[in-house]
Amino acid sequence: MIKVLFVCLGNICRSPMAEAVFRNKVEKAGLNNRIVIDSAGTGDWHVGQPPHEGTRQKLDDNGISYQGMEGRQLTGSDLHDFDYIIAMDESNEENIKRLAERENKANIVRFMSLVGDQPTRNVPDPFFTGNFDEVYNLIEKGSDALLEKILLEEGGD
Repeated sequence: MIKVLFVCLGNICRSPMAEAVFRNKVEKAGLNNRIVIDSAGTGDWHVGQPPHEGTRQKLDDNGISYQGMEGRQLTGSDLHDFDYIIAMDESNEENIKRLAERENKANIVRFMSLVGDQPTRNVPDPFFTGNFDEVYNLIEKGSDALLEKILLEEGGD
């Protein structure tokens, strides 16, 4: 079983959107019995809360479920439990790596580094920008690239 964790700052905008979009792609590829997907935030401000209204609206617009999702904070055990930890931006990546200074088995990757032709290095935070369309488009590209990476590295159809 391959385990993927998406991480942003508060776990209400970007990482839950990525979790839902990636889960949808994995299900459509018939791989939901091989890949487990979750999301978390580096901060604890939104623990227990549903995804942001803008995230929910964008997912609704695209027919993607977010049922049962609620914010949670990244923990030290996540670094052992997940194979891939996908950071939405440089700051998230630094915070994850700081937590991972101790023993860690996860492959920590900044999401946009997976997309070869992508000029932006980070998925901007729509909590501050309000641009959920841009974030959704970046997450779509990143999710396709991540699924391809996992299939190449882990072996798959």
